[in-house]
Amino acid sequence: MFVFHSFNRTFAHRKRLKLRTMKRKVLWTIVFLFLPLQFVSAQSWENEYQQYMNMDDIESSTWEETSELLSELEQHPLNLNAITREQLERLPFLTDQEIEDICAYVYRYAPLKSMGELAMMASLDANKRRLLQCFVYLGEVEQQDSVGIKHKVYDHHEVIFTAKIPFYRREGDKGDYLGECCRHQFRYRYQHGEHLRLGLVGAQDAGEPFLKNKNKMGYDFYSYYLMVNDWKRVKSAIVGKYRMNMGMGLVLNNDFMLGKTTALASMGRQRQVLQPHSSTSPDHYLQGIAATLRLSPQWTFTLFFSYRLLDGTVNKDSLTISSIVTGGYHRTVGEMAKKDNTGQTTAGSQLVYKQGTFHVGLGAVYTHVSRSLNPNRNVIYRYYYPRGKDFMNIGTDYGWRSGRFALSGETAIDRKGVLATMNTVSYRLMPELNMLVVQRFYGMKYEALHAQSFSEGGRVQNESGIYLGMEWKPSHRLVVSAYGDWAYFPWARYQVSRSSKAQDYQATMTYQWHDWSFSLRYRLRLKEKDNEEKTALVVQQEQRARLLASYHGTKLSSRTQIDLASIGKQTASWGWSISQQMGYQLSKNMELHAGAAYFHTDDYSSRLYLYERGMLYQFSNPVCYGHGIRYSLMFKAQLSHRLLVNIKAGVTDYFDRSSISSGLQQISHSSQTDLDLQVKWRF
Repeated sequence: MFVFHSFNRTFAHRKRLKLRTMKRKVLWTIVFLFLPLQFVSAQSWENEYQQYMNMDDIESSTWEETSELLSELEQHPLNLNAITREQLERLPFLTDQEIEDICAYVYRYAPLKSMGELAMMASLDANKRRLLQCFVYLGEVEQQDSVGIKHKVYDHHEVIFTAKIPFYRREGDKGDYLGECCRHQFRYRYQHGEHLRLGLVGAQDAGEPFLKNKNKMGYDFYSYYLMVNDWKRVKSAIVGKYRMNMGMGLVLNNDFMLGKTTALASMGRQRQVLQPHSSTSPDHYLQGIAATLRLSPQWTFTLFFSYRLLDGTVNKDSLTISSIVTGGYHRTVGEMAKKDNTGQTTAGSQLVYKQGTFHVGLGAVYTHVSRSLNPNRNVIYRYYYPRGKDFMNIGTDYGWRSGRFALSGETAIDRKGVLATMNTVSYRLMPELNMLVVQRFYGMKYEALHAQSFSEGGRVQNESGIYLGMEWKPSHRLVVSAYGDWAYFPWARYQVSRSSKAQDYQATMTYQWHDWSFSLRYRLRLKEKDNEEKTALVVQQEQRARLLASYHGTKLSSRTQIDLASIGKQTASWGWSISQQMGYQLSKNMELHAGAAYFHTDDYSSRLYLYERGMLYQFSNPVCYGHGIRYSLMFKAQLSHRLLVNIKAGVTDYFDRSSISSGLQQISHSSQTDLDLQVKWRF
């Protein structure tokens, strides 16, 4: 009996200690969240770009590629006094009107003496001006000769090493994973003036073998490229791994994809680029050679060839694959067996005519896979997934802009003649009010392995819909934007065994008051899904709201964010969080950034995305669900003109569980701590 009572006292004591520790952590988090002193923080595109994207859609977007593009532009900004339209078109958040206004102002008034002159461009609101300043600088105006602009010739070498060290062990680290628990990568980049770029990237995920198994060459993934720009008739040419898109992405797009919020920010403008794959992502790229040639001032011709190896899920016949595996993880024997087991050959071309504000293009892509695609037709939503070894797509894209009106679109067919089309119309009713309409129809039998475009379902297949967006600037301080999207799916989808519909509405209001910016966003999504008996469809309701307050002064900066989520109706899943990001400029070359967040959600469906400062070329958006706190500390030191060091520690503490995740990813602890290290050397 004495032993029993002693055990009870010990258990109760431990429970009180755990509760006391949890209260202490929550108290310190609240103190940090509401600390009145806001410290110095360097301006970051990540913070500003949050206004124009939804992390809720991250599963269906190429966000890593977008982050890679903007991070690279931030590290290698453009000279605003010598900027061209093609350079501005690389920025996905600018509209055609904004690009036109910037070019016209620079042409007329260059050289600009201050970034404050951006306020003279009426189409740019305060948020766009701050975001643009992250990617441009005011340099000297380049001299011109009889041929054109003379670019300054310079040589830049850049090497970056990054590592993530976990202070915990997952179940897979005890023997099932083939490699070590640390994630690490390196990047090398060489640039010669504006004409030549060379790069090499190596990446290793946690748990993947290094210098052994199938990775005898070291890293699990490599990317390499050599790119030439503006050399005689060659507009751009790449050897190695690259990304490109045609038109609106119905035939080919492994680059940036329009989301619903970014579509409104850019008024439906899609980027037409050929660029190297300098990302650590093992998906969404081609490998081989590609070139865009200037046949005349109006005509350009692009030709490309690619051969690469894919990961495939092999069927029981050992000859076909049921799906192409994305994600690139090779941590276990099963995952490693799928690595590079299927070859993919892709070839295509595009001819484009552009005269003034009118353009039209014709493109074709042929793809062959060494193992025939044979998805499981017993799963009804996969019945019309691409099938076979050979695929062919042809599409024509078009666009025309005149004053307040702009039209663009693409219409494509596959090898069986199935149609897919997407068209956008934007109209400036008045200087303060812009309207956008996006129509799409993707046949349920349409097959295109490289297609990626505007959609609700995440695929260029089995969807038709209409999107209406509006952006209103009643004053230079206030911006109001809203959209509504209605989609219809004629065939079954995941968790939906018959035709269904979906609706998506969002409204955002941003107010600028001196150096302060206040933003309020509300989103409502309605999706039809199977009931538990799979006898009828029920409407799942998802509501999300965000309140954001940020301060952007000469030295001081802060970001306070409150998020709310409600999923379902009668048995709603609720979630909320409050987060604060702060920083301190220790000296001219040293910065200290800190962030903290408290979150409380019922389950994973009401999960919330938090923003915090990350390493170079990495955008940090932790996904939080359950009950807990998240805090991080980052130190940035520019030790010399050549050497930069970043150190970041991040901790997530959960109060509602004794273990994190499940399966081989399970951590037998309620806390997760990671240390990120990064060194950048320029020479």
